Amino acid sequence: MGIVGNLSPQQRQSFDSQGFIVIESYASPEEIEAMRKRMDELLRDFDPTTTASIFSTKNQLKLTSEYFYESAEKISFFFEEKAFDDNGNLKQSKELSVYKVGHALHEIDPVFKEFSRSEKVSSLLFSLGYKRPVIIQSMYICKQPGIGGEVCPHQDNSFLYTEPKTCTGLWLALEDATVVNGCLRAIPESQKNGLVRRFIRGEDGVFFDNPSPSYDQKDFVPIEVKAGSLVVIHGDLIHQSFENRSSNSRHAYSLHVVDTDGCKWAEDNWIRRKVEPEPLYTS
Repeated sequence: MGIVGNLSPQQRQSFDSQGFIVIESYASPEEIEAMRKRMDELLRDFDPTTTASIFSTKNQLKLTSEYFYESAEKISFFFEEKAFDDNGNLKQSKELSVYKVGHALHEIDPVFKEFSRSEKVSSLLFSLGYKRPVIIQSMYICKQPGIGGEVCPHQDNSFLYTEPKTCTGLWLALEDATVVNGCLRAIPESQKNGLVRRFIRGEDGVFFDNPSPSYDQKDFVPIEVKAGSLVVIHGDLIHQSFENRSSNSRHAYSLHVVDTDGCKWAEDNWIRRKVEPEPLYTS
């Protein structure tokens, strides 16, 4: 395929050391506009009466359903926890109530597929040493104004486990992400401490195999970025985001990638696909 890595040695060294890097101006204004516009269309056509699925990193064990499982190979819509009143009705428009859309935008929708399978994404993964990478899930995250929920401290390898571990997160800001509207926060170098727990799908649903450790918030650094910036996240990096209590949304497009060369997808991951994902390239 003739792929050439596009990370500099300094960027790769920083990623290996800190567990994340920020690449500014990764997406063009035209790419951002295309994805924003396409999501507007998807939300406009979405019928909220077809599901009341809520996304929560706090109570995912209780809220997991077949709708969640099937989203691995579909375009599914998940609401903010605070989107509904006591009677189960949306407090505001569906466009301002959906937390995220996932998990197969990169496969099904042409606009998101074009970006996800672009040469610059493949070149980035080649720089990180991927031999046969697949995008295992994609998410459009809205982080709605006023009700955008907290994402608790976690590691991506917990949810998307391979042996050996190979998950990397690619988090693209489609709007400016600030401390006010709930930007990412991470503990630098925390990836060096390894994986602390796994999110496992068993016969009776999903569960974590260990309790969540306690973290000191002073150890987290905010990752404020401009629209178009890409945050590359090591699978073992501890990261989170706070609630969005501002009047501005914080849209982002997120991809999670794993390798399929010399490693095995864990059978007890929550994602159990019927069709194997197509690799971005084979080196």
